[in-house]
Amino acid sequence: MNKDQKNEAIELLKSKFSQYSNFYITNTESLTVAQVNKLRAVCFDKQVEMKVAKNTLIRKALESLDNEKYAGVYEALNGVTALLFSDSPKEPALIISTFRKESNGDKPILKAAFVAEEIYSGDSQLAALVRIKTKNELIGEVIGLLQSPASRVISALLEKAKKEEAGAAAPAAE
Repeated sequence: MNKDQKNEAIELLKSKFSQYSNFYITNTESLTVAQVNKLRAVCFDKQVEMKVAKNTLIRKALESLDNEKYAGVYEALNGVTALLFSDSPKEPALIISTFRKESNGDKPILKAAFVAEEIYSGDSQLAALVRIKTKNELIGEVIGLLQSPASRVISALLEKAKKEEAGAAAPAAE
């Protein structure tokens, strides 16, 4: 890879890091070519962009954007590195988790994740990342909480109206 190619790769990575607010750093070293291709296909289906890049190029791209912001990610840049870029904070975690279950293994390994300005380091963080609520899930919960008291009031009023109707109809039947 010559200098121009390296600079082009760094610029591409910088644009991806700027475009997506969430990215995962994984190790796909022990996966077969067929498994990597399957992982790429799953990522493509879920609108998660997967890129394999050299660690030094990833580091240079991150340093040129904001060295301090990404400082906790640098220690994860070793071995074979695949980056998963997503608008969803938890979709890559779900992909990794599901992929592991289907292949009865523990690969790919999560080295780090940058989600909502927070850094999650190590494979042990995968379970926490799977449980992260997306924006739409949080909105749904808030709407449900807001609707709950109103629906209880409406139910109570309807029940009271039914009782009053039943009470008014009972003497007329006699």
